[in-house]
Parts: sequence; structure tokens; C-alpha cells
Amino acid sequence: MIHDILLYTSVLLVLTTLIPFIRHDFWVFRVFEFPRLQKLVLNVILIIIILCFSFPSILLEYIILGMLLLNITYLIYLIFPFTKLGSKQIVGAINPPNDNNLKVFIANVFQENRNSKAYLKLIEACNPDVVLMVETHEWWQAKMDVIGKDYPHQLKVPIDNTYGMLLYSKLELSDSSVKYLVKKDIPSIETLIKLPSGQLVKLFCLHPEPPVPQENPKSTERDKEILLVAEKAKKSEYPVIVMGDLNDVAWSYTTELFGKISGLLDPRRGRGFFNSFNAKYFFLRFPLDHIFCSSDFSLSSIKRLPNCNSDHFPMFVDLQYNPKVEKLNDSPVATEADLEVAEEKINAETEEG
Repeated sequence: MIHDILLYTSVLLVLTTLIPFIRHDFWVFRVFEFPRLQKLVLNVILIIIILCFSFPSILLEYIILGMLLLNITYLIYLIFPFTKLGSKQIVGAINPPNDNNLKVFIANVFQENRNSKAYLKLIEACNPDVVLMVETHEWWQAKMDVIGKDYPHQLKVPIDNTYGMLLYSKLELSDSSVKYLVKKDIPSIETLIKLPSGQLVKLFCLHPEPPVPQENPKSTERDKEILLVAEKAKKSEYPVIVMGDLNDVAWSYTTELFGKISGLLDPRRGRGFFNSFNAKYFFLRFPLDHIFCSSDFSLSSIKRLPNCNSDHFPMFVDLQYNPKVEKLNDSPVATEADLEVAEEKINAETEEG
């Protein structure tokens, strides 16, 4: 009985790695992109159990063991760039903090959460230049507006549908707008922000729908919004930062495509996973909250902050604008095939056309 359970579990585990190769937008095909680290851990455990207690004796069992070994190799290949052994996509800051630094705080607060005081304490401790909070409605706006004296530049879209956004900034904002790129009730924010040095930076904030049955059974809308922002970032005449809860993991096909289309860098590569969700369950954590930047930035620091009763951990990133580091950063480049896939996803039909 145990022998059969091990065989069936092994086959199922391999299938969860193969299913994402089917480039279909339905959630069943996309959701298995998320738990790659978890699959790797289960894969290792299964191999150890099989070798210790159920060593292969027939051809089928050897084939299944071989599949597990190939699976573990592939998962390591996917995850390795996000370990400290991987190469850094963005270099560490060469200069000490100066007027070209931009400290960013992002948090998915979980709309029903009422622990606003914990966020206020974190913001005071981190002293960021920019605060982005998502899943925020009128109650959250009322609680967070107390930071207004220190963050006078604001763009607020409180909505009671878990897709509200609050943006607070110490630094001057200009040419600001709220966009509804894909759906009329899911906002994103675009604005210019002026660094203390006077340098303007283009800031994009987004929080697309996740591909899960209770939200949206397909990833079409999420992928479309992410890639529309990628195109905008690529065309920007200013340095760019994109941030928010993308409801997609750092190593997914769509996020990698976003990087290639936009040319933006992921500060987690070569530094760690920084799993921001789910804060409530240790074994079910993924890097869903993102901050990407153009190649004219270097990284002063990146941190996952303590939980504040949300299902997401807040994130803090300190970036330094410095055009001299462009040649040192490893900027992703899109192939013709990548551009075709992105165009297809951007032009895909959605519920709202």
C-alpha cells in the first residue's frame, strides 16, 4: 500500500511540473507555477523515502525514480537564480545613500485586517520616501491619512473590492493618473516622482487579479495588465520603477516575459526569494509582491518586513539612481518570439474587451 502511494505521489508531483508547460490561461495550468520551491522540497523527501524504504526493483520503478531526478534538476534550474548563489541582476549601490536614493515601502494590507497601527509603526521605523498600500478601502484611507503631514503628495483610490490603492510620497509627484488598463474596477497608478537630486522617475503601481477560481478562473486579465505596463515601461523616457502585488511569482513565465519586454531588473535575483505571501502559512509562501527597476538603478537594500496581521508581508526596497551602473547590470532582452507572445497576450480578448 505504501509502495503504491509513493509511486502515485511521484507521478502526480512530476505532473505538477509538466502542467505549466501548457500555455493555457485557465487557472489549473497557471497555479502550478507558484509552488516550485515547495515541489522541490517534496521531491527531495520522496527520493529519500524511496531510496531508504522502497528501493526500485522493476523497470517502471526505475523510470519513476529517473523522472523524479529529472524533475528535481529542472526545479533547481528554475529556482537557482533567486538563491544567493545565483548572479545578481542588479548590482549593489556603489555610492553611499545620497539625493538619488529612493526608499519604497509596499504592503498588501488584507482589506479586512484592522491592525493599521502596526503599519504606521513600520513606516515610521523604515522612513520610506514612498508608501504603496493595496487592498485598501475608505477605512484604510482614514487610518493611513495620519501620515499625510510627512507624505503630502498623495494619490488615493480607495475601493471596497480588495483592489483599492493608496500612494503616499514625501517627494513631489507630477503627471499623475489612475488607469483602468484591463477592467473598470481594477486601478493602477502612473506618476512621475522627483528625487531630491531633481531627477524624475516614472512610477507604475499595480495589483491585477490572481488566476484563482474565486477571483478569476483565467490569467488572461492579469497577464494583459502586467504586459501592458511592461510596454509602457520600455517606452518611458525616464528611469522606471514598477511595484505592487502582481499576483504572480518571480519565476513564472509571465513575470519573466514582463522582464524581457520591459527591460526592467528584479533585485531579488541573486539575493533570495523574499517570499511575501502567504504570511499565515510557512510552507505556502511565494514571492508575489514585486519591485522592478530600470538598469540605471543600483540596490542599496531589500528587506521583507514583519507581518502586520495581513496575509502578505510588507516589502522595503532602497534603490539608487546611477546611470553609470547600466553597463554592470544584467538587463533582460526580448527575442522576436517573446515579442510575439507578449503581443498575443496584450491583444487577447477579455470580459471587458
